Amino acid sequence: SLFLRPWSDTATTAVATLYRLPRTHFYSSYDMTPKTEQKIYTGIGLDFETGGLDCRECACTQIALQAVRFDTWQVFDRYQAYIAPYGKQDAGLPRRKVLRTRHEQAKEPEYVPMKYEQTALDYSAITMEMLRTQGVDMKKVAGEVIAFAKRSTLSKGYQCKPVLVGQNIAFDIGFLQQLVNYAGLAAEFEKTFSGTKDYYGNFQPHYIDTLVMGRLAFAADPEVTSYKLELVASKLGVELDDAHDAAADVTATLDILGVYTSRLRQTEGAAIATQKKEKTRKYFKI
Repeated sequence: SLFLRPWSDTATTAVATLYRLPRTHFYSSYDMTPKTEQKIYTGIGLDFETGGLDCRECACTQIALQAVRFDTWQVFDRYQAYIAPYGKQDAGLPRRKVLRTRHEQAKEPEYVPMKYEQTALDYSAITMEMLRTQGVDMKKVAGEVIAFAKRSTLSKGYQCKPVLVGQNIAFDIGFLQQLVNYAGLAAEFEKTFSGTKDYYGNFQPHYIDTLVMGRLAFAADPEVTSYKLELVASKLGVELDDAHDAAADVTATLDILGVYTSRLRQTEGAAIATQKKEKTRKYFKI
């Protein structure tokens, strides 16, 4: 009956003495407490270059992703691509049902191109020629984003799905939603990324916005009047020499968040190592 009820401290001492074992050995040998595996939480740094500001009308032109472990702040996977020009009709947008004759149904759907505003292209130094010659099909890019997120999930459990990280990330999420919806991968997007459904039943991914983090960090500093990525990077001593290139912006964003994380963990000045960067374009502008 001794084994059928919780052991008292006296019983523990008696058995340990009987077998001439130290009490610590006794506890370690008979400890029935289940051991839990350490969870690995991850984030995916995201940045788009686009053909304009409206994610409903303007195209994605470049995407960059970097996966980072939150425990070690190690970047363990990267992806970037230019996106070939695409239109609304071939993107699979849901359309309102309209009664049409057989002749009308037989006609090829009219090609409606996405917008590529010249101001936006100049801002990112991306040309239409670059997109036509170097761009990847939009649907293929969307599939690779889903595959990237699956590789970035390092532990089991809903809470271990990757969280998006970015500077003014709500802007990029709009274009990411456009991309996966146009490619017909909205259901896969919901399964793969951390997030919840809102009041209207629409999936909203979880994210960390370094723009808001910057305001929290520097709101009391009268010298900081703007929270643009390049200005915050300069303030924190983070290198950013290829601004408005998606890959360079993601690298700088994760480095900035790494500095904030180091301070939150109170590591007494021991900063998380930033990444060694290589220029991804021959020409760039600050």
